[in-house]
Amino acid sequence: MQVYLVGGAVRDSLLKRPVTDRDWVVVGATADQLIAQGYTQVGKDFPVFLHPKTQEEYALARTERKTGSGYGGFTCNASPHVTLEEDLQRRDLTINAMAQDSNGELIDPFNGAIDLADRVLRHVSDAFSEDPLRIFRVARFAARYAYLGFSVAPATMTLMQRMSATADILALSPERVWQETRRSLMERSPQIYFDILQQSGALSAWMPELSPLRQDSERAAMLQRAADSAQSLETRWASLLFALPQQDIQALQTRLKVPNQAADNAQLAAQFIGDVAQYCTDSEWLLNLFNVCDAWRRPERLERLLTLLPIVYAEDASRYLSVIKAALAAAQAVDVQQIISAGFKGPGIKEQLTQQRLEQISQVST
Repeated sequence: MQVYLVGGAVRDSLLKRPVTDRDWVVVGATADQLIAQGYTQVGKDFPVFLHPKTQEEYALARTERKTGSGYGGFTCNASPHVTLEEDLQRRDLTINAMAQDSNGELIDPFNGAIDLADRVLRHVSDAFSEDPLRIFRVARFAARYAYLGFSVAPATMTLMQRMSATADILALSPERVWQETRRSLMERSPQIYFDILQQSGALSAWMPELSPLRQDSERAAMLQRAADSAQSLETRWASLLFALPQQDIQALQTRLKVPNQAADNAQLAAQFIGDVAQYCTDSEWLLNLFNVCDAWRRPERLERLLTLLPIVYAEDASRYLSVIKAALAAAQAVDVQQIISAGFKGPGIKEQLTQQRLEQISQVST
């Protein structure tokens, strides 16, 4: 039984980047042998195990053969006779198909180290085309390493374009596509992810609503500003979507099954952020903003939305933010109990509350 460090840990070590996770491949062993040594199998039908002490992942060397459509349409062979090179050959990119033995010796049958030095993202073999999710993974790596000068190899881009033109790409699960998108949004150069998807044709297949935005340099700049200022996933996603029509945002987020918090923030941004410069001194607009966000009971929704102001309005953002916060504080100062004590009942309470809030907002927003 031989154990090798593989994949991202080897790649990032050679790039002198921090290594956060370590994955291992075990050659010449069986599942029963690992279980007998205290390893825990992750899935009943998948040869990945957790180390009893470190909890790092140890996978039996395996080959995969596509036998059907979708994520589960692969036959896995994890025989102890599978070699390390055969295991590495099934991987996506040459820079991810390197290993190190126990002495730290590099094993690089597909010249991943050369591609690292040349800053090239290149597929290992034609088996790349068996999993269209790899298009999104390549785009994510391009976003991660753009600052180092990485680009997609022309032959790999051509292969991705052929893959995007088939029905297989639509067989991907929305959860997997969103997972790659979510991770890419949090990378150093997230706009590169969408550029690569556009070039490959995958953006048209899964996110056609975003296709026009590739030509919008200001929108790309906003997303980059959000990344540069270490904004949250919700802010980055909304900065990309807020100028789209509401129905397009709804269609896109439904298709990708975007989690509620990110989806909610994008919809609120589309409704309000583009109008801030024109209406942030308008009392009725401000009160509607507070009501729709339910700033009275869920202040975090408004706070999350307002993180977009510096991204969209740059140097004017602090002025707009000051007006909005002053207006909210003024509106919150209205005491509903005093309205009730004054004798108002039923719908009259709401009418009087609205009127008084508008009066208080107008005093600080003009």
